[in-house]
Amino acid sequence: MFMTVKYLIGSAGPSGFGSKSTAEEVTEACTHISSITAIITGATSGIGAETARILAKRGARLILPVRSLISAEEMKARILSECSGSDIIILPLDLSSLASVQSFVSRFLSLGLPLNLLINNAGKFPDRHAVSEDGIEMTFATNYLGHFLLTKLLLEKMAETAKESGIEGRIVNVSSTVHSWFTGDGIQYLDQITHKKIPYDPTKAYSFSKLANVLHAKALSERIKEMKANITANCVNPGVVRTQLTRDREGLMTDLMFFISSKFIKTIPQAAATACYVAVHPAVTGVSGKYFSDCNELMPSNLASNSEEALRLWNFSDKLIAEKAKIGDKSFV
Repeated sequence: MFMTVKYLIGSAGPSGFGSKSTAEEVTEACTHISSITAIITGATSGIGAETARILAKRGARLILPVRSLISAEEMKARILSECSGSDIIILPLDLSSLASVQSFVSRFLSLGLPLNLLINNAGKFPDRHAVSEDGIEMTFATNYLGHFLLTKLLLEKMAETAKESGIEGRIVNVSSTVHSWFTGDGIQYLDQITHKKIPYDPTKAYSFSKLANVLHAKALSERIKEMKANITANCVNPGVVRTQLTRDREGLMTDLMFFISSKFIKTIPQAAATACYVAVHPAVTGVSGKYFSDCNELMPSNLASNSEEALRLWNFSDKLIAEKAKIGDKSFV
């Protein structure tokens, strides 16, 4: 009850920020942002668009991987209308395709740019079963596995940039509180829904993909320690917010759900605050493998806190991309 009241009134936590804080507010004192280059997935709408706008306003160079070049150009124009000097580069990327991820990384690396920040924000919440071109259940492929491969292929560049610049590299996975809704054996569940061995539940599939995001950050932080790289990896819950993520699920039930939870719904600037805080705020320096909500550290679900489960999913994912994308484990030697 106390936590609910605290959330509703926006009471600040130990960080000095809370549920009502905005992305603009949490980045106000971050003077180093003009020195960083950031990749933000899912930046053409919603939380990603606000994150991109704020980081551009603070002077960051942005690389925006996108499926729709038209939407990206419109987004770029909106940012430039507010921040005329912004440096924004648009590159094509379909996160559900492992080949597309590899192509994006090749294009980015050919630019010869540094990379300080990676925000894995893009998400999909479809209302029906589908599989990717690689034969993987679509929600898992888009929300998690594409980001897993993207991060894997960019990690060496981030470590190099951090060493040369002296600026800590940061990786931020955007998850959701619904990660806690999933229980059971995730890898077995993925096999079952991919091959239609059980009825498809879109919400359960989405919650598993969000759990995978949390476990990824946890396992990734351990790999980074082994590399002795000046990089952190964390996961964030943006809170309840109505964005285009639910574009495939519009209708009476979706409208009813948001009406019932209206007191808990954040504005998009508020929902983008935690990702921006973890991405650039000096108070988070050196913090890795953690889960944040309302700009404060929070314990995720028991399953999401399980180091063995994080390692198990990591090894499974490595094996899966080695099989599907013909990629070995080159990034962590």
